[in-house]
Amino acid sequence: MYKSRVLMSFVPLIYIAFIVCLLFDKAALAYKVSSLLSPAITILYFLFVKKKTIPVSLFLIFFSTSDIMVLFARYIPYEINYFLGNGLYVAAYIALLFEICRRMCITHILRNLKIHLVVLTALNVYIVYVLQHVVTEHIVSTMTGEYIMELTYNIVMLVLLSSSLLNYFHKDDKKSLLLFIGSLCIVFAEVIGVAYMYIANEGLLNFISTTLYLLAFYILFWQSKVKQENNAKTLLVEEF
Repeated sequence: MYKSRVLMSFVPLIYIAFIVCLLFDKAALAYKVSSLLSPAITILYFLFVKKKTIPVSLFLIFFSTSDIMVLFARYIPYEINYFLGNGLYVAAYIALLFEICRRMCITHILRNLKIHLVVLTALNVYIVYVLQHVVTEHIVSTMTGEYIMELTYNIVMLVLLSSSLLNYFHKDDKKSLLLFIGSLCIVFAEVIGVAYMYIANEGLLNFISTTLYLLAFYILFWQSKVKQENNAKTLLVEEF
């Protein structure tokens, strides 16, 4: 019990250290400290969650590996660091997307949530357009690998959010709600992160983005301990 409490205290200590760095205007150090949060939570996941799933495990491994690369960025060529780091984030989101999709009844969604699909698709196209417009101001050509990586990144991220929302509409239980809120926190963190990187290099934006990431990881950690509900509504839907 004592060891578990000590291990659990690592995440709050890292988060406090991150805040202290921001308060003392040490943005670069704060960024490196914040990159330790996801590896710490990943360790806790493998130590304390009994019923692990492969998709969530892969999500945590890919995400934390990319975060750890931040600590060694100065020793890694820019192209490798950029494409491998972002590629790992994309792989992490795809893994989490698979975790969500394997719980959905695609047939039910296509039959009963047509309007939701149309609205979400239109909204996603608009958000991707806005994000790419911001990115293109800092990229020489739209035909570069960076542009394609950013486009892929944003599409996967928004498909993840839309799928988690549709899954909640379909299942309407605690686990699907937590997956949706976790995905929502990730997307908000990513959008604010874009603003921090490309628009205004403000410590407050860094704080909000990192806090949302931490909240997302906590929620995903929490949902891993929640059992899937097979209520009457879900069973009736799956019969049809």
